[in-house]
Amino acid sequence: MSSTLHADRKNNPDRTSSNESGNASLHDLIEAGRLSRRAFLQRSLGLTAMAFGGSLLDGLMQFAYAAPAPVNGIGFDSVPANLYLSPGDDAVTVPAGYTARVLVAWGDSLTQAPHWNPGSAMTETVQLHAFGAHVDGMHLFPFPPMGSSGSPGVANIRGLLVTNHEYVDPPLVNNITPASSYATTPITLDMVRAQQAAHGISVVEVWKKNGMWEVQRTSAFNRRITGNSLCKLSGPAAGHDLMKTAADPGGMNVLGTLNNCSNGHTPWGTYLTCEENWNGYFSNETGDVAGANDPEQKRRILNGQARYGIGKGGFGYRWHEMDARFRADLNPNESHRFGWVVEIDPWDPKSTPVKRTALGRFKHENASCVVDPDNTVVIYMGDDERNEYLYKFVCANKYNPRNRAANRDLLDSGTLFVARFNADGGGKWLPLVWNQNGLTPANGFADQAEVLIKARQAADRAGATMMDRPEWIAAHPASREVYMTLTNNNRRGSNPPSGNSIDGSTPAGSARPPVDAANPRLDNRYGHIIRWRENMGKADALDFEWDIFVECGDKLDPQPHHRGNINGDDYGAPDGLWFDQDGRLWIQTDQAGDATGDWANIGGNVMLCANPSTGETRRFLTAPKYCEVTGVTSSPDGKALFVGIQHPGEDWETHFTQNSTWPDSGQNGPTTAGGSPSKPRSAVVVITKDDGGVIGT
Repeated sequence: MSSTLHADRKNNPDRTSSNESGNASLHDLIEAGRLSRRAFLQRSLGLTAMAFGGSLLDGLMQFAYAAPAPVNGIGFDSVPANLYLSPGDDAVTVPAGYTARVLVAWGDSLTQAPHWNPGSAMTETVQLHAFGAHVDGMHLFPFPPMGSSGSPGVANIRGLLVTNHEYVDPPLVNNITPASSYATTPITLDMVRAQQAAHGISVVEVWKKNGMWEVQRTSAFNRRITGNSLCKLSGPAAGHDLMKTAADPGGMNVLGTLNNCSNGHTPWGTYLTCEENWNGYFSNETGDVAGANDPEQKRRILNGQARYGIGKGGFGYRWHEMDARFRADLNPNESHRFGWVVEIDPWDPKSTPVKRTALGRFKHENASCVVDPDNTVVIYMGDDERNEYLYKFVCANKYNPRNRAANRDLLDSGTLFVARFNADGGGKWLPLVWNQNGLTPANGFADQAEVLIKARQAADRAGATMMDRPEWIAAHPASREVYMTLTNNNRRGSNPPSGNSIDGSTPAGSARPPVDAANPRLDNRYGHIIRWRENMGKADALDFEWDIFVECGDKLDPQPHHRGNINGDDYGAPDGLWFDQDGRLWIQTDQAGDATGDWANIGGNVMLCANPSTGETRRFLTAPKYCEVTGVTSSPDGKALFVGIQHPGEDWETHFTQNSTWPDSGQNGPTTAGGSPSKPRSAVVVITKDDGGVIGT
């Protein structure tokens, strides 16, 4: 993607918190003596807990705050950082004893129709049956066990791999060089439709045949969901006046899902795809609002667009020139129909994706589902922009493990909360409920639907803590301790200090919040990972205790506050986060990916494995140049790991392969549609252990 279009991506540290405590005492303690987790928790629990006696305190802490070590530990040696010193470094590298092979890449056919020729322009017709562009979050849904024995059987060798396709590089799609000429090339509706078709989701049946994983191209389950596929609206905002357009006067149906970043999955077997930087496709060309004659109405609409980052030109896709629904000045309600969590049933190829509005509208990174022992369902979500918030949705009804149909609309009713992190290590979940916490008609919220459509403004009003780009969230499979990556924020601690205005009028990413306990570093260029445990381990609790798992950085950085406190291999810009079934924490990064500047010592993007008990971190995978490592899932037995490589060779200017020829350069095995390095292409690699063992052991 060209530098202009790349402004929406996560490796841009300028994406823009908060109740500013002005209190960095926790950071000072960590820097001074690496305050132990136990000491921190004793301090935060306070004298009330201590009054019950040490034994009870010890028991509570063991139950609610212990970070379990991975079963069987971490059994591989770190691979070296990739500094791109030779052409052979344009590859995916894994430890000795492991093999990484390309499974499926952008343009590979998902049917028996011909594969795309990457040397040509993509068309909508081809893209509708081919794997989409710029793969991101993913999940493998294994086929259910067969027979009455309960043996895993086919589950470990056959499944539906569901992947997100976050965005596109228009010049790659439309075959335009140099990259800068896209801005002045006459654009056509066919060009726009090809780009829209490369977005969305792929459902792909994969299976292990003769010891190798491959795509089953004849599968009836294979399908594409794109930027023009029909989606339903459900929940409190469905049918609301702010969701109605001339093309959809009922406000119940939307064409497409866009900027599908990370993901989640439910225990009832559905996929949750999350709409992140959807604002970049819209343009307000005139700075006005058609049909808004009331000055106050116009002011609120324009403030709302600014709060979500809608401006003139968007991110340079130019869709608005040929598709009027992306003109935010002419069709202001169309943008309200994006920014949601979308539920997809991969097992029903004829099903319609559903945008679940009860979960709120913002720039969703992922949707991490946690189910309590009593079958209470909670979805954790981050809003990926500087100075945005952490959210939690608690379903009103319980999960029914015996009746899949009973869970069909479970995500349509419940309570959305936003987090406030206190300086003493405690936190509160603030309900975003109409007529509570200032969410009243007088403050611009006419009803609960408007609270959800304006979730950012509601969180501003409620008093949530501004965070340093909340991204992926993952819960430990045994303890349900929750971890969240905070990728970076170069505006943290800069001058003049400011926060998100309580009236919701602050343009997206523009505030300059002071450091606070949960975001303790100014100019937080390397990011950190925070974790929390709900009160008494109950996912629907209203209180939590938190600490910082790691401050990322470069141990050789001349500025002490950029060195971090990593126990193991250095890394920065943490993004993807996933626990395997044994409790290993896998961390993926999203930085510039060129091993220069701040990344000269750290190298390109990576996937690491961490022990959540000790914090030890080892580098497992290094990636091609200028790419992001994003999306990870595994087979049920843990013997196959599927990992996404997004936008290899990005930021090229003069020719497509200026920075990378991966995967068609062949370093990670044969690809299907490729063969000649005509364009770098996003792809999924499958990683196996040469001895057939479990990944990571």
